[in-house]
Amino acid sequence: MVIWICSFANLIWVLVTFPLDLMKTRLQIQGEAAVHRYEAAARRAVLYRGMLRTAAGIVQEEGLLKLWQGATPAVYRHIVYTGVRMVTYEHLRDSVLDRAEDKSFPLWKSVFGGMTAGAIGQFFASPTDLVKVQMQMEGKRKLEGKPLRFHGVHHAFMKVLSEGGIRGLWAGWVPNVQRAALVNMGDLTTYDSVKHFLLLNTPLQDNSVTHSIASGCSGLVAAILGTPADVIKTRIMNQPRDKQGRGLLYKSSADCLVQAIQGEGFMSLYKGFLPTWMRMAPWSLLFWLTYEQIRRICKVSSF
Repeated sequence: MVIWICSFANLIWVLVTFPLDLMKTRLQIQGEAAVHRYEAAARRAVLYRGMLRTAAGIVQEEGLLKLWQGATPAVYRHIVYTGVRMVTYEHLRDSVLDRAEDKSFPLWKSVFGGMTAGAIGQFFASPTDLVKVQMQMEGKRKLEGKPLRFHGVHHAFMKVLSEGGIRGLWAGWVPNVQRAALVNMGDLTTYDSVKHFLLLNTPLQDNSVTHSIASGCSGLVAAILGTPADVIKTRIMNQPRDKQGRGLLYKSSADCLVQAIQGEGFMSLYKGFLPTWMRMAPWSLLFWLTYEQIRRICKVSSF
């Protein structure tokens, strides 16, 4: 119950910061080498934009409200993903991996628990991520003279389902799960490890100061670890597909990784890092402070 209350409490922050997620997605697709090889029309010079110019371009070319295009499936994703990953991690930590009585938890167990929880949570939420990514690219498709794919979020779900079946809703789930595993290794593992390290080795108490330090570390590590996998996930989910649902640009996440590095350089894996970190760091801070406080109000032991 505590987890679901906290999840709903953080929905406002998800909506407020959603334009950063949209900018991240646009930056991750920008200059995609595989698209240049696939589409003759894309061989013209690519207009590269940074985060602020991307935001300004979206407002000028598509309209202010387009900064929130794809927000509805993002809300669905947040509710499913956050709830499942937190329940799974706590169950693994307390019941399966056996946390010690002094609440210490070996790093390798925390890493395993965080990656497993993130992977399971993201697997269930993957269809919402697929629709979110594709809806975020609709404005760009219109500017390029391509037909729009969807008329709304529910039409998007139904179209993906009708064209690819149930499996179509999970297109790109492998890199999506990989990304979530890395992000949660950075978020859950770092927060849990830093918090209990501070409690066991410093005079700090189990309060908002300790929670803030731990969440600040977790947000940064999660962004660093998760961005490359996020770029791969976005590109695979957004690529055109044949009638059998097979991708026309990439055969797998490994193929996408190789093409990105060969065609654009290693740093292409960190396209969109700044808006990712700008969104993830304050979200991590807000989530953990809220989560710990709600646990305290509900008389549940600290995380």
